[in-house]
Amino acid sequence: MASTRTVVAVDVGGTETKAALVSGRPAAAVPLAEHRRPTPRRADSGTTVAAVVDLVLYLVEELRREGGREVEAVGVVVPGVVDEERGVGVYSANLGWRDAPFAELLTARTGLPTAFGHDVRAGGLAELRLGAARGHRDALIMPIGTGIAAAIVVGGRVHSAGGYAGELGHIDIGHGEPCGCGQRGCLERVASSAAIARRYTRRSGREVRGAVDVAEAVRAGDQDAVAVWEEAVTALGKALVLACTILGPEVVVLGGGLALARELLTEPLGRRLNELMTFQRPPELRLAELGDGAGRLGAALLALDLLEAR
Repeated sequence: MASTRTVVAVDVGGTETKAALVSGRPAAAVPLAEHRRPTPRRADSGTTVAAVVDLVLYLVEELRREGGREVEAVGVVVPGVVDEERGVGVYSANLGWRDAPFAELLTARTGLPTAFGHDVRAGGLAELRLGAARGHRDALIMPIGTGIAAAIVVGGRVHSAGGYAGELGHIDIGHGEPCGCGQRGCLERVASSAAIARRYTRRSGREVRGAVDVAEAVRAGDQDAVAVWEEAVTALGKALVLACTILGPEVVVLGGGLALARELLTEPLGRRLNELMTFQRPPELRLAELGDGAGRLGAALLALDLLEAR
């Protein structure tokens, strides 16, 4: 049986960085202490690589001191295009780096073995081992927030493809609107939490805080909200039919802010999938279980895996 180890896990987000001191094994991990800090941003250039490395070093020291335990490794996950095998942040449009050798830099600064990964794939790994995708070998774990991406599980392993796998938000579903990625027709221009709120405001003239407010308006019978919601569900259905045709997942785990709508999302989406599918295997739709802690737990699992492999 694998021994219990202690690691620091850090999930670097666009606005907030979440970290935890975690004890466990590759099959299980328990947070002992947690910290949240604003992700450092510069108005002109996003977040520098040096600023992220400094923040991780600070969090490692704080959690090591607070927990009173020897830390054996660090796991760090970030958004964007991430090459886990090389430990490189290939590209982040929101945070502003290219080809950043994070694993090398973090190992040098912390003096600890460092596992480096992608936030969505790490969250998917956590849901696969500890959450809603447990027991499945083929799955999509799909957080829907400001953007849309997915962790693709094939044969029980999270598939990376050098960092390029899982960008479901940029499937062309045919609506023709331009996307910030340079394409047109992208799923996340219609079905992300941010898009739903934006499209509702444009249609109704009423400002909302986010997709949760639109969901409440749907429940109240607001016809503008109903129309925007139906467009989003149809878009998600089209994208998932394509993903299911290619990958054949047993289960699709929905997370992120949009999943807070629960059955308001899963029930019409399930009906839409049944309408659109012919020969494909209909996946079971589940809601993510680990919330916004999935990325941190995934980072911890990556660090524990690294220790087990040494």
